[in-house]
Amino acid sequence: MASLRENMGYHTTMFSGRKEAIMILSSEQALLKAQGDLQDLVTFARHAVTDTLRIDQVERELMRRLLALGLNLLRLYLAEHGDGDLGEEVSAEDGRTIRRLPDSHDRRYVSIFGELQITRAVYGSREGQRIERVPLDERLGLPAGDFSYVLEDWGQRFCLKGSFAEAAESLDTLLGLRLGSRTLEHMNQELANFVVPFRDTVEPPPAAEEASILVVTADGKGIPMRRPVEAGPRPHHRRTKGEKANKKQMACVGAVYSIDPFVRTADDILDEVLRDRRGNDRPEPVHKHVWAELSRDLDGEPLSAKDAVFCTLFDELNMRNTGQDRTVVCLMDGERALWEAQRVYFPEAVGILDLFHVLERLWTAAHCFHREGSDEAEQFVADRLRGLLEGRVGYVIGGLRQRLTKHGLTGSKRKTLESVITYLENNREQMRYAEYIAAGYPIGSGVAEGACRHLVKDRMEQSGMRWTVSGAQAVLHIRATYLNDQWDEFIENRIVREQTRLYGKAAA
Repeated sequence: MASLRENMGYHTTMFSGRKEAIMILSSEQALLKAQGDLQDLVTFARHAVTDTLRIDQVERELMRRLLALGLNLLRLYLAEHGDGDLGEEVSAEDGRTIRRLPDSHDRRYVSIFGELQITRAVYGSREGQRIERVPLDERLGLPAGDFSYVLEDWGQRFCLKGSFAEAAESLDTLLGLRLGSRTLEHMNQELANFVVPFRDTVEPPPAAEEASILVVTADGKGIPMRRPVEAGPRPHHRRTKGEKANKKQMACVGAVYSIDPFVRTADDILDEVLRDRRGNDRPEPVHKHVWAELSRDLDGEPLSAKDAVFCTLFDELNMRNTGQDRTVVCLMDGERALWEAQRVYFPEAVGILDLFHVLERLWTAAHCFHREGSDEAEQFVADRLRGLLEGRVGYVIGGLRQRLTKHGLTGSKRKTLESVITYLENNREQMRYAEYIAAGYPIGSGVAEGACRHLVKDRMEQSGMRWTVSGAQAVLHIRATYLNDQWDEFIENRIVREQTRLYGKAAA
C-alpha cells in the first residue's frame, strides 16, 4: 500500500496531531484532480435533491468539498510554477555567483484550504551552509513562516475578539485546520511587531471630514496579570476584605477624535445627566482613534505606559492639526499624573475635568447628609451641579466646607466629604464649565471610558484570563488597529514590509 501511494505522488505528514495526505502533482495531474473535484461538486448538488438532504446538510458538505477543491487548485498553481530552477548558477544579492545545491528542499505551507509541501530548488555555497537564494519563494511571495497571510489575517480576527483557544476552535470548525492556541498566540505577537511601524505611515484623515474641535482623552484600566515564575507558587491563604484574586497592571488608554461644537445651557446638562434626556442633535465623534500601552522595558530601557500613550496622542494631534489650527480639548478624570502629562505634551489644550467624575463626587457628598435614592439627595446634587455649570465653583466648594463644620460630621462621613472637597479644589482649573458649554466643548469623557471597555476590558478580562506584559501589549496593539478601522490597510502594509525584507521588493 505504501509503495502504491508513493507511486501516485502522495506522502504523509503530521499536522497538529492529524495525519494529512499531501500530494506532489504535476501540472496535468493537478488540473485533472481539480476538474474531478468540480464535477463531483456538481454531481453532489444534483443528487442531494433525490437524496432528500436538508439544505444545511448540503451547505456543510459543499463547504468541505470546496475547501478540497481550493487545495487542489492551489496545487495546480504551484505545479505551474515548477520548482524555481534557474540553472546551475545564479547571482547572489552582492553579485557573487552561487550554485544550485544538489538536493531540492521542501517547505511547509499552511493555507486556508489545508497544508501543502512545496519543493524548491535552492542556491548557496554548499549543502549544510546557509541557503542564500530560493527563486520559487521569491516568485510566489511566500511568507517568512509556515502560515499563509490569509490564514494569519483570518485567524487573528478571531483572536481579537475571543481567547486564543476559542479562535483555534473556530478555525477547526470552519476550515478543518487544527492550529493550537500557542501557535495563534505566537502569531499574534509576531504580527504586533508590525503595528508601530505601520502607524508611522498612516495619513491623517481628510481635512474636509474632520470636525472643528479636536479632543484628546486618556484613562487607566487594569489588566489581570500572570504570577511571575520566579515568584514561585501562590501561597494558600484566605483573601482579606478587598483583596483581589489576581494582581492587575494598569494600562494607559488614550483616544483622539474630532467633534463639532454643541452649545448647551446648564438646564440642558441637568436634564441630560439627572433625567436621562439626551439631546437629539448631539454631534458624533469623527475619526476616533484609540491606543493603549503597558509599562515595560523597550530595547533595554524602561518605558512608562503614560509616556508611551501621550507620545502617540501628541503625534496624532500634530498630524491632524497641522495647518488647521483647530481648538484642542483635553478631557480626562482627576488623576494628577494624567494632567501633569497633558501640561508636558500639549499645554495649549483646553483642560476639562470629566463632568461625570464630578457628578460621582457630588452624589458621594449628598449621601453624607441624605439617604441614597431620596429626593433630598437628588436635589442636593442638582443644586451643586447647577452651581458648577454656571461658573460658581468657589461657591460650591465653600458651601461644602460650611456643611462640614455646621453639621458636625465625624468619622467616615467627615473623611468622605473632606475627600470630595479636596478633589474639587485640586481640579478647579479644569472646571470652568460655564465657558465650556457656551463654546460647545464636550465635557464628558465617555469616549475614554468606552475605549477602556472596548479595547481592554472586553478582550483582556474574559473569564480566567491572565496575561504576560508582552502578550497583553501585543493584543492591545493589534486590537487598537482593528478598532481604528485600519485592519485591511495594516495587513497589506505588514505583507509589503515582510516581502521587502525577504526579497528586496514587495511581491507582485
